[in-house]
Amino acid sequence: MVSITLAVPEEMKQEMDKFQDINWSAVARSAIQKKLSLLRQFREFTKDSTLTEEDAIELGRKVKAGMAKRHKALQ
Repeated sequence: MVSITLAVPEEMKQEMDKFQDINWSAVARSAIQKKLSLLRQFREFTKDSTLTEEDAIELGRKVKAGMAKRHKALQ
C-alpha cells in the first residue's frame, strides 16, 4: 500500500485527537473511494456528450435562474 500525507487545519486535528479510537486513515480511504466512484459514474454518464464547457455553464445559469424564479414565486 502507498502512503500519502494529508494536511488538515489545526482545529480539525485537535478535534480528531479527541477520537483516538477512530482509524482516520480508513475514514480518509473510504471518502476517497466514494469520490472516485462518483467521478467514474460522472465520466461514464458524460462520455458520449457533445456539450462544451461553455454549453454546460450556460445551461447551469439557465437552470439556476429558473430555480430562483420558481422559489421567488412560492414565497
